[in-house]
Amino acid sequence: MKQTLQGEFPFRIFYKIGEASKIVGVEPYVLRFWEKEFPFLKPKKTKTGQRLYTKKEIDMLLSIKRMLYDEGYTIEGVRKNFNKIYKKEIDSAEEVIQRVKKRLTEILKILS
Repeated sequence: MKQTLQGEFPFRIFYKIGEASKIVGVEPYVLRFWEKEFPFLKPKKTKTGQRLYTKKEIDMLLSIKRMLYDEGYTIEGVRKNFNKIYKKEIDSAEEVIQRVKKRLTEILKILS
């Protein structure tokens, strides 16, 4: 794999832990440690246990690194920050579901 800048990396469906660690700029053991510390970080594993990271997970790793190393967050602070982000995404998804349900109910009334 050619050398890339963080945040700019060739698109693949999955990246092995060695590739992910080069992209993020940390050692593979750090990624394994973060996996234990951050429950939202769950790379797929092959039958042999090889971790496979998606682009979304690489983006999360880059965000974790930025928060820890550049912004001075603690591990707990990163957890709380990601929990807020995911809560907003869940709330937003629930709002969309409610709007769809309402619209489907309206369509059913029209069809009846």
